[in-house]
Amino acid sequence: MPAPAARALAAAVLLAVASICAEAVWLDMPQTGTKCVSEEIQANVVVLADYALMYESHPSSHPTLAVKVTSPYGYTLHESGNATVGQFAFTTSEAGNFLACFWIDSAEKGSGISVNLDWKTGIATKDWDAVAKKEKIEGVELELRKLEVAVESIHQNMVYLKTREAEMREVSEKTNARVAWFSILSLGVCMVVSVLQLWHLQGYFRKKKLI
Repeated sequence: MPAPAARALAAAVLLAVASICAEAVWLDMPQTGTKCVSEEIQANVVVLADYALMYESHPSSHPTLAVKVTSPYGYTLHESGNATVGQFAFTTSEAGNFLACFWIDSAEKGSGISVNLDWKTGIATKDWDAVAKKEKIEGVELELRKLEVAVESIHQNMVYLKTREAEMREVSEKTNARVAWFSILSLGVCMVVSVLQLWHLQGYFRKKKLI
């Protein structure tokens, strides 16, 4: 197999494996203020997340958590308070950055507070055990089914990135055209002002009989 083809195949496999994995993060919570995490997701993608509050055990400290999830256009997709564990799930209706914000909403703040967030998107949200039972597949066949779905997801992501790149190129071309027209207009204004200044100076010098 040629080297470029081998590298392309390896990259595709790595992308497939990465797309199956979930993204788990730890957020160290401040005593006051908000901690947020965002991810850029395309439209029609399933998002599933579990979160849990972790803190140093104190007899008199029982902090609770508030969470708010918003879409790229600011719509609230999930909101809850006075929680220590929770889950949210939705299907994206538009592409963009989806934002999940957490803050301590209890009087008892405690110390060493953090949030464990298990954020899954796309094929990572699939219950492969249920798929295996439903389609009666296992072993290598199941792994190939996962890779097939992963490749489909990668293809959709590539199409999305291509669309975004075309949109950005169009915006860049429009911006360049506007800058060019603005430069021409500025040059024209400068030339007109220079001519008017010259005409004014000539009239002034003739009036003073200097020329």
